[in-house]
Amino acid sequence: MENINAIKKRIKSVNDITQMTSAMQLVSAAKMRRSRVMLDNSMPYFSLAAKSMLEICNSNTVVTNPFYKINPKKPGEPWSIAYFVISGNQGLAGSYNNNIVHAAEEHIQKKILENSKKDCLTKYKMYVFGKVAREKLIRDGYNVDTEFSYEINEPEYVDARHVGAVIRDLYRNHEFDLVYLVYTRPGKGGVMIPETKRLVPVDLKSVSSLLEDTDLEPNTDTLAEIEYYPNPTLVFDFLVDTYINAMIYGAMVESYSSEQTSRLQAMDNATENAREMMKKLQLESNRARQAKITSELTEIINGAEQANNI
Repeated sequence: MENINAIKKRIKSVNDITQMTSAMQLVSAAKMRRSRVMLDNSMPYFSLAAKSMLEICNSNTVVTNPFYKINPKKPGEPWSIAYFVISGNQGLAGSYNNNIVHAAEEHIQKKILENSKKDCLTKYKMYVFGKVAREKLIRDGYNVDTEFSYEINEPEYVDARHVGAVIRDLYRNHEFDLVYLVYTRPGKGGVMIPETKRLVPVDLKSVSSLLEDTDLEPNTDTLAEIEYYPNPTLVFDFLVDTYINAMIYGAMVESYSSEQTSRLQAMDNATENAREMMKKLQLESNRARQAKITSELTEIINGAEQANNI
């Protein structure tokens, strides 16, 4: 059995860990609440933009925006794909970062297999937010742009606009045929769900997803005529830019919220485990103290008996 001093040192160490994990738990909870408020405040504007886009697509307007149409490939031609992967800058968040890395790797392998069946090659490059996933993907041998670096710390819309401008420039210059967002969103029951969505060319399913949790529905009545000024094409061009920025910003906020939720859960589990360990150490301490007292009493009694025998 360990001596009392050694057990006391372990108790102090576990107590320090408990205080740290409890503090991190409170910080993560506060950051998670702020991130949800940020997203809720911006969603009405983004949802209205998505609604207008769907209405224009459902009308008789011929949409010629380059971010809307997919350019088909012939057998032997390569597909160039960009992945914008959103991870965290810190660990201690459970399986959050590993799950997003797995989702990105899985989607890349899936696209390579799909394109190979069509006799097409697949070229890709990954642009990773946060250093945790970036370092792991580089170690795993994936093609990662090492100069692209964004920290997901209190996401701001100006960051999304900057990233959106980068994506639009890459796509206009025909460096990529497809651009995907890989991020994590909070699900029911505290489950974090990795998502992979096509950002450009615009995927109408992704546009519709912005309206799922709102009371906005696109007008599908062909009799209703909506006038767009100066014309539907220019309005759609403006809305596409807004939509791209909105999707990026939403993914950043969702990922940030997911990271904080995952860290909150991890710290809650760590705190609970530390408290359980503290109980066991207290019990060991009591047993060691009792054993020491018993040993001292035995020595006193033996000493007294020896004195009497003399």
